[in-house]
Amino acid sequence: MWAGRFQKALDKEADDFNSSIHFDCKMYKQDIKGSIAHAKMLCKQGIISEEEKDILVNGLNSILTDIEKGDLQIDMLAEDIHMFVEAELTKRVGDTGKKLHTARSRNDQVALDVRMYLRDEVDEVCSLIKDLLKAIVEKAEQNKSTILPGYTHLQRAQPIVFAHHLLAYAMMFSRDFDRLQDAVKRMNLSPIGCCALAGTTFNTDRYFEAEQLGFDGITLNSLDGVSDRDFCVEIMSDISIIMMHLSRFSEEIILWSSLEFSFVELDDAYTTGSSIMPQKKNSDIAELVRGKTGRVYGDLMALLTTLKGLPLAYNKDMQEDKEAVFDSIETVKKCLKNFAPMIATMKVKADNMYKAAQGGFINATDLADYLAKKGLPFRTAYKIVGQLVAYCIANDKVLDTVTLEEYKQFSDVFENDLYEEISLETCVNKRVSAGGTGPESVEKQIEFIKSLL
Repeated sequence: MWAGRFQKALDKEADDFNSSIHFDCKMYKQDIKGSIAHAKMLCKQGIISEEEKDILVNGLNSILTDIEKGDLQIDMLAEDIHMFVEAELTKRVGDTGKKLHTARSRNDQVALDVRMYLRDEVDEVCSLIKDLLKAIVEKAEQNKSTILPGYTHLQRAQPIVFAHHLLAYAMMFSRDFDRLQDAVKRMNLSPIGCCALAGTTFNTDRYFEAEQLGFDGITLNSLDGVSDRDFCVEIMSDISIIMMHLSRFSEEIILWSSLEFSFVELDDAYTTGSSIMPQKKNSDIAELVRGKTGRVYGDLMALLTTLKGLPLAYNKDMQEDKEAVFDSIETVKKCLKNFAPMIATMKVKADNMYKAAQGGFINATDLADYLAKKGLPFRTAYKIVGQLVAYCIANDKVLDTVTLEEYKQFSDVFENDLYEEISLETCVNKRVSAGGTGPESVEKQIEFIKSLL
């Protein structure tokens, strides 16, 4: 390619080091589609003839067809996917193929390909998030009345329904979906036509080419157009947040499926056994998702570190963007593909959840609210209930088993109606505030996620 300037070939080891074909070959489809749009623009502007455009477009389409049918293997000895396509095109159509690179550089070409590739991949990730949301909502609808302890500091805190807990994750993943959609809006500007860094002397139509490729507009500064990788960082940041949410969910599933909790049982299809302990049923899929979160974080930090000191415009360092962003995309896709069916097939042990909710004084706040509704200042009520909890611990009781006579030793305000107020069902059903664990709120949350879907 640069034989006019150089007197000898690149050293074999250096050539392998310099090459990116083994990972940027993923973008063959986007590269060819971008080249077809470029040929059409060159023709529209009178830079090449109609006949030359047809030759180029037909040649490019034949390459795409042959790759997808398996009749053409991408040559891993090529430096990158751009040079492979151009070389194959020239082999097929002759010197006309050499005209395709008029008014563009690999600098803007790769920036275009990556944007197009990520646009397609983000669509798939968003589809997988929707699949997960569907699985969560379905499981939530099945567990609108399943009571379990809600936790803070991993200590039993207040009773909630399992649907409410699951829907907390649905809200997280719905935000993840929105973040990715927003990122695509900022990314969906075409850099093609920026050339190496300064634009071109040819009378091109960048807007036409952008429209052909489904972009909303063009990058307005050619230096920025070829050197911007903010969109990679933003999408990787969004993916890191998705992985963080998946990891938190995984952590709870791992805890819930342990014998100590025994709140859920994962389907055999999403667990493994032990090579030595025949009784084991390990939540390996959830553990792998939790583990792969660190991998995705590493990809993000690697790219941020690569970009932090680069002068404008393009630098070869930026070749490092693709492996990191491709790995992030592939990792989150694999995790989501396994996570949704794991949730869908997960068995909920409602009796064990309810039994756990009966311990730990998780109705103490409701008892304090009971006193406050009777006219006591909340802080006074809080202190009385705290004293009652201490009394229960000392006497091996729970609030439900304390007699009314014992209650009245702490306050004359207590009456028989307190027992109804502190039943787990009442504690849940009377949570009437918006967004809470009460039935009306949970139903609204389910409908909200359904409306998003």
